[in-house]
Amino acid sequence: MQSEAELKAERRIDYRSELQGSRCYISSCWREAAAAGGGEEQEERSSAAEQQEFSSEMAGTLPSFPSLPRGVTVPALLGSLPRAVNPPSLPRGLTMPSLPTLPSFPSIPRGITIPSLPRGVTLPRMVSMPTVPEAPRRLLQDCCSVFDHQTSGGVCGCCWALRPRYKRLVDNIFPEDPEDGLVKANMEKLTFFALSAPEKLDRIAAYLSERLTRELNRHRYGYVCIALEAMEQLLLACHCQSINLLVESFLSTLRLLLEADKPHLHILATNSFVKFANIEEDTPSYHRSYDFFVSRFSEMCHSDHEDPDMKIKIRVSGIRGLQGVVRKTVDDELQVNIWEPHHMEQMVPALLVNLETSSSSSGSPAEQTEVCFRELLGRAAYGHINNAIKPVLMHLDRHSLWEGRGFAVRCFQIIMFSIQSQHSHLVIQQLLGHLDANSRSPASVRAGIVEVLSEAAAIEVTGSVGPTVLEVFNTLLRQLRQSVDYQLTGYYDNAGKHKTTSVHEKTLQDAVIRTIGSFANTLPVYQRSEVMLFIMGRIPVPGIYPALGSPNAGFEGSRMIQVMLLKSLLQVSERYESSNLLTALPSSFLEPLLSFTLMEDPEIRLLVLSILTSLIDRHQNAARIPTVSVTFDASVLKQKEDRCSRQDNLFIRKHAQRLYRHIYLACKEENNGSNHYKALFSLMAVLSVELLNEEVLVDLIRLTLALQELGASNQENLSFYNRCSLHAVCAAFFHLLSQLGPPPPLHQHVTQVIESRWKEAPHLLPESLWCDQPRLPKGDLKVDKASLFVQSKICEALTGSSYSAQCERINTPYTPQLMDEDRLSRKISIADTISLQIAIDHESSSEAQKPQTEQITFETLKNTIDDQGLVEEEDRRRRMQVVERFQTAPFEEIAALCGSRTSLLQSKLDQVFDLIVRPPPSPSGQTSRRSTPIYEMKFPDLCVY
Repeated sequence: MQSEAELKAERRIDYRSELQGSRCYISSCWREAAAAGGGEEQEERSSAAEQQEFSSEMAGTLPSFPSLPRGVTVPALLGSLPRAVNPPSLPRGLTMPSLPTLPSFPSIPRGITIPSLPRGVTLPRMVSMPTVPEAPRRLLQDCCSVFDHQTSGGVCGCCWALRPRYKRLVDNIFPEDPEDGLVKANMEKLTFFALSAPEKLDRIAAYLSERLTRELNRHRYGYVCIALEAMEQLLLACHCQSINLLVESFLSTLRLLLEADKPHLHILATNSFVKFANIEEDTPSYHRSYDFFVSRFSEMCHSDHEDPDMKIKIRVSGIRGLQGVVRKTVDDELQVNIWEPHHMEQMVPALLVNLETSSSSSGSPAEQTEVCFRELLGRAAYGHINNAIKPVLMHLDRHSLWEGRGFAVRCFQIIMFSIQSQHSHLVIQQLLGHLDANSRSPASVRAGIVEVLSEAAAIEVTGSVGPTVLEVFNTLLRQLRQSVDYQLTGYYDNAGKHKTTSVHEKTLQDAVIRTIGSFANTLPVYQRSEVMLFIMGRIPVPGIYPALGSPNAGFEGSRMIQVMLLKSLLQVSERYESSNLLTALPSSFLEPLLSFTLMEDPEIRLLVLSILTSLIDRHQNAARIPTVSVTFDASVLKQKEDRCSRQDNLFIRKHAQRLYRHIYLACKEENNGSNHYKALFSLMAVLSVELLNEEVLVDLIRLTLALQELGASNQENLSFYNRCSLHAVCAAFFHLLSQLGPPPPLHQHVTQVIESRWKEAPHLLPESLWCDQPRLPKGDLKVDKASLFVQSKICEALTGSSYSAQCERINTPYTPQLMDEDRLSRKISIADTISLQIAIDHESSSEAQKPQTEQITFETLKNTIDDQGLVEEEDRRRRMQVVERFQTAPFEEIAALCGSRTSLLQSKLDQVFDLIVRPPPSPSGQTSRRSTPIYEMKFPDLCVY
């Protein structure tokens, strides 16, 4: 038998040989694993350095282990070591895992030997080495887990010194007590390491996310805040090119926090997302998705937490989160399209719910919502406006917010001020379409939409409401027609189930009229003229224009539509500014407008007079005449400094007589009130100021004398009040006219008549007649001659001044002329309307008073028109010059030449007709030298030079 010492020596030799074989096998597996992962950064950069560092540190601490027998594993050996043998010390906070959790054999660094078992120590069979085919697979799994930076089942996963460097740097930023906060020094080391090796950012972010998830599951929220703060600092410190390596882990972490049931975690995640949204990125990302954040932040905006303070904080965080999503996505075409309808239907209602709150304190949900809403709309492009506005309309419909008017108006004020000005007409079109869609809704809803339209049009200052300008007014006029139908029937639906009232419908009609005026004020001048013609073409006139109302509306419906459309026309004309009257009142517009002065309805006539005054009054002088008075000072009026322009002179020649005629006929209406006479005075005053020349003033004097004769003679069977009103209009107008330029004698005569009326007939003055309690005498109206304006005295007062050439016309009484629209009047016959007097002047038989006239022959007329006969060659030469001038001369020179030749022709024609036209007899018995020729009104329209 061998001795005990020999047996021990042989056993030690066998153990060493087996251990040496195992070490060789492990080294070969290590090399194979290293060759397989040659592209990994762990083998290339950290494996060799960390192994060498670990070998140098452990060389002096671990004793040399003898070889182990076959089937013996390290965990079993370590569990049975005697007290004299100490294993290597572990870092603070790490403990050796228990034996059942370490079934695999760990990788051993180079240069470390395993000691042999002491005497008498035996190994259990259950922990023996697995079979040879299974051992390499287990070892490769452990090696791959180390290369993949995962926690393996071996010693490397649990030993802090064997962990990768980035993990150790991440672990070092967490303090022992979470209340101490982030370890700044270690955070700087981690940041420096991340910037030095940016390819490891994704692993650092993944490990930070793993740590945060573990701490969140353990409800250690202090460490959660520290981990999130670390990720934020890494995001801010990283360059734009490498930020995408961190973003996915960062966003997944935020999703995890937002899914938790802790409000403070939601606020924490939202603040981090806002910081991330403020980072500008140069490199695009193709795989990010913000759908979860849109839905989650929108849900936070609807928070209904029990604590009011926490509720406000959550809502404000949700609003700020939506603002961050907008900033992060709208400028990047590769990101999620935030303007898609399903996103807008989440975001916009969430913002509007918070906008309804009345709190205006700093940091309130309403204030934050307005900021976010403005930023969202300010970034909207042309194709995104409709998707952003449609949820607003749906929200206002769903919550019945149109009726209140205040919130709806505020919403669209924010919208109109926020979007780009060239896109504002899209908002107008959306509102118009929504108004048509709600045509069967209650009047309060329609009125609210129209009020919003009016406010939106007032803000829209680009000068156009879009390419379909007339369609806007067509929609509004259609709403007026429908409102009239609803008002007459009492129901706002065809089925007759939903009732409406006249009060509600009138409120809607007034809103539509104001909106038409608001829209027109945003248009340029030429488009306003088109709008006025468009509205005029929609006014129903019996016999001329088709009825606009429904077949069941009848005459009353047509009358209501006439009134409302004329009110709309007045809204457009009140701010209409034109350089000349020929453009403001073309024939196609003036003729149908003047025809309404013959209507029976007094409201229609009053509207027509107001429209005419507003269009002619280019210097807002009507507003400077607060009341009709004989003590009015004309110096407050803004008079023209220069004479009438050529266009104004053409307007006078074409339309002045027509205007005078309708003023005269409007004064003969029996149902006139004080407002009608005041409007007539304003119209005459504006005409005298805007068309200030001798011819116009003389015609107005003749018209005023005719009105005085109408009130004194009572040929039209007017009431006592109407006759007094005519005298009051004459007194006020003569007082104004005497201050506009005629010589002082006229002013003296007017002053004497007014003083006489103050003493003997105060009821003939506007101050005593148009007051709250007018005092009218009983019986028939009798006026003394001292209280009347005398035609001869007025003519004498104008003699010797610039009006001398026109004085002869004053002696000819004014007579209105027959027009086509007389057939519209149903109560005034043609015979009563016009009286053309063609008679022989019996008092002009005296040869001394008659001027000597020459014999009128054909040669006289020929020589008058063409004083100089032109030979054929001269005529041909002049024609060539005219052709050359029109081809080469500028337009201004051609226009001036044509105007001068027209004036020359007119003056010659006046000379001819002065010789052939005989003056009619004067009713006053005075001799008149000439009358108002008919050709002055008709001839320019029939002659083209």
